[in-house]
Amino acid sequence: MSTLSFWQTFAPNVDLKAPYTDRYRVSLGQHRLDLPLRPLPSGELAVASLLVNQTSFQVADAICAGLGRLAAEIKPDLVVGMPTLGLGLAAYVARHSGLERYVPLSTSRKFWYDEKLSAPISSITSPGTAKRLYLDPNLLPLVQAAKRIVIVDDVISTGTSLSAGTDVLTAAGVTPHAALCVMTQSNRWKNRFPFPILSCFSSPIFRRVKNGWTVDSYEN
Repeated sequence: MSTLSFWQTFAPNVDLKAPYTDRYRVSLGQHRLDLPLRPLPSGELAVASLLVNQTSFQVADAICAGLGRLAAEIKPDLVVGMPTLGLGLAAYVARHSGLERYVPLSTSRKFWYDEKLSAPISSITSPGTAKRLYLDPNLLPLVQAAKRIVIVDDVISTGTSLSAGTDVLTAAGVTPHAALCVMTQSNRWKNRFPFPILSCFSSPIFRRVKNGWTVDSYEN
């Protein structure tokens, strides 16, 4: 299914009902946004998809405004960005919070990086891809001087990627104060972290039925 028409405009202020065919509608501030349903490799389950780097500028502005409102509740003194789609969002959150910069984590290892400041990372949308997440050791003083560190990512689903970010910060000797994301998927990430996770909106996991997709009560 082509997703070219998604994430470009806001949807009508009307709820969609199951069974869902090709989309799931969420609330984004005062707007509604349709997300395409993307089947997982098994074919029996699907997730609502969001690629923040493919949104129109008006949708991107609404997403950033939502993250800004969440950040205002936390007042971070350091923002850490998760690669790759969380990096641009982290830059916005840091600027919106009055900070001069943010700290990016990376899956691209430079020759001066230290393996001790890294952790394995994976994602449900990138199966079978073995990567490591790194903190540039030159940024270590910024991280260790902060007291209210907020990790920013685009989507949190199982919590595996966020766990990698937390592990890297733990290796640096610090603990995140909170995490911000645009979307949380299901509840599978809950109870994995000792800090709050705030999102602009949430979406469930879907199971295939005769006429489309319905919310999967087991996976959620």
